Amino acid sequence: MEIKHLQYFIEVTRAGSFTQAATTLYITQPAISRIIKSLEEELGVSLFIRSRKQLSLTEAGRVLYEHAQNFVEQYQAMMLDLDQVQQLKKGHMRIGLPSITNSFFFSQLIASFHEEYPEITFQLDEDGSKRIEEKVLHDKLDFGVVVLPTTHDEFYHYSFIKEGLKVVVPSGHPLAVKQQVRLLDLKHESFIMFNKDFSLRDSIVTACEDAGFEPYIISETSQLDFMEEMVASNVGITLLPESTSTELTNDVKAIAVENPTIVWDLALIWKRDRQLPQVMEEFIRFAKEKLLRNES
Repeated sequence: MEIKHLQYFIEVTRAGSFTQAATTLYITQPAISRIIKSLEEELGVSLFIRSRKQLSLTEAGRVLYEHAQNFVEQYQAMMLDLDQVQQLKKGHMRIGLPSITNSFFFSQLIASFHEEYPEITFQLDEDGSKRIEEKVLHDKLDFGVVVLPTTHDEFYHYSFIKEGLKVVVPSGHPLAVKQQVRLLDLKHESFIMFNKDFSLRDSIVTACEDAGFEPYIISETSQLDFMEEMVASNVGITLLPESTSTELTNDVKAIAVENPTIVWDLALIWKRDRQLPQVMEEFIRFAKEKLLRNES
């Protein structure tokens, strides 16, 4: 007994006509009649009471109809599950990462996912949080890692890092001997900042203004390495997240900032109104599990 023959039987029953069912199924009326006749011979029962005015089920037909619907529904559910499994084997994901983030950690996250799903490929786009948001919003990226809060309401997000900033100074700077400084202590310093594509820049400027001064920005960049080199060369100071500052060289010193503490809240975002493929839903689940383990 073929599942397709059961599907034809169900359609004939619903239509109440061989001719109407044949039209719906895009096959000829003689072909569907032969299929039903073959099904009856295989089961050894009559399925329909045939008359000129009406086509109705026999008692055996009603039993088959009840079970056939369950068979077909289970078959379709099985095929859907198999299709979803197949989708997990292949795919391509575009992820935006701000250059300020811990690149080693995200490379480990992607490497772990790739180990389980080796045929899935990745495109990594390094940019500022604001531009990453825009790219996710306009479907140029599937996921983005950004600083909260976002400037749009069209995203789901999963926050996974929340930490304070540290001031980074040259190793010979007078502040380098301190364990912590107030933000106001930086009033007369020259600041090296990320450019306006980075939300972190806005957070620092706002915090400085709240502390009573406007930071003097001597240089702007989008490159973390260049920023570190500028600080090491005594051009100015900068403020970076705690996890990022741990990767810096011995030519600079990272010092805790208090009063106020500037919070850096990093999150994975994706669009609310987008129907994600199964592989991307799996990546969200995988990333949450991995990121949660990393926090604990």
